[in-house]
Amino acid sequence: MTLENDINQTNEYYKLHDIAIIYKKPTPIRVVQVEYPKNKIKEAYFNEPSTLDYTGIYQGKYLEFDAKETLSKTSFPLSNIHAHQLEHIKKVIHHGGIAYLIVRFSNLNQTFLLLGNDLISFINTEERKSIPLEYFKKKGYLIEIKYAPRLDYIKIIDNILKNKGSEQ
Repeated sequence: MTLENDINQTNEYYKLHDIAIIYKKPTPIRVVQVEYPKNKIKEAYFNEPSTLDYTGIYQGKYLEFDAKETLSKTSFPLSNIHAHQLEHIKKVIHHGGIAYLIVRFSNLNQTFLLLGNDLISFINTEERKSIPLEYFKKKGYLIEIKYAPRLDYIKIIDNILKNKGSEQ
């Protein structure tokens, strides 16, 4: 199964059990030519760069995240994150939302949640062109792969929210 399929199954579980409402955002396209009567799109273009893959709400908090996969066993290439996505992550955080990445190291069968603040901190302080696996192990959160929900990332968000509440 791919990461996106696992996340989609998880989101369906969350919705079905009234835990959270999280949706995959469609990529904005501009349709140029349609074949009628089949209503088949013959030509279309990306309208604008998409921001992050998923958006939703959990316990009154706005969530937005991107799903990324890498075949590397040692690091995650920063080239997989576009400048407009980083700017969007910063804006979500600035407005009080929770932005993060869910990154799967496919050949290791390990999936991590990395908060947007930790991603930005790495980019601002390191000269590397990739984030080492060790950084994910140190700053990120390993997401256990289970039957249902497949990737219970909300459990991690829940712990983050509880820890923020106890810091205040």
